[in-house]
Amino acid sequence: MQRIYDCAVDTDLLTGMRLAKIALQRDELVVLPTDTVYGIAANAFSHKGVKALLDAKGRTAQSPPPVLISSMNQLDALTEFVPEIARKLANTFWPGALTMIFKAQPSLQWDLGETRGTVALRMPDHKIALALLEETGPLAVSSANLTGEPAATTCQQAEGYLGASVAAYLDSGPSPKGEASTILDLTSITETLVDGKTVTAGKIRIVRLGALKKAKLKTVVGDLFEADN
Repeated sequence: MQRIYDCAVDTDLLTGMRLAKIALQRDELVVLPTDTVYGIAANAFSHKGVKALLDAKGRTAQSPPPVLISSMNQLDALTEFVPEIARKLANTFWPGALTMIFKAQPSLQWDLGETRGTVALRMPDHKIALALLEETGPLAVSSANLTGEPAATTCQQAEGYLGASVAAYLDSGPSPKGEASTILDLTSITETLVDGKTVTAGKIRIVRLGALKKAKLKTVVGDLFEADN
């Protein structure tokens, strides 16, 4: 049975998207293209699906996957607090190669692993990924590789890593950026209203520098980066 669907071919695209949606509903895994690297995806609200994702990569619950979203409304729904600086970053760099870590909405019924009450969110800049996300809702997505191996920048490379552990592969050619996203931790940022003005405290930590470089981030963040970043 064919598992790799060429998204440049209309019939393959329609079939692949339909089967990918079904697979995710069944707690199975899908490989999808993004603007950075190929990702392996599971239903973010499926414990079975997320565990299968971690198992396929050779990871444990100590390495929880980020979550991809398709709208700013989902950002607010999945987080306890979104500081104004995060909204500025999102408005500037989303959709794009920026992942931001927030305190997760405590009422959410999900289990991404040992997150310590946080969630890492990104809106990808890729039409196939966004179209699938609009159909499925938020997806737990990690780079489509085995732990310790380079991230896959083609669907064939991802298939070589993950094989039959994935139900459907969506092939959209080489990844545009070919580099993982930059990850920022905003969980220490707080805001207080003083005399009608918002005062921001705390610092932003760079967890990983990737496709989005620090010089561009500083045009929005200014002096809010931690000193050793």
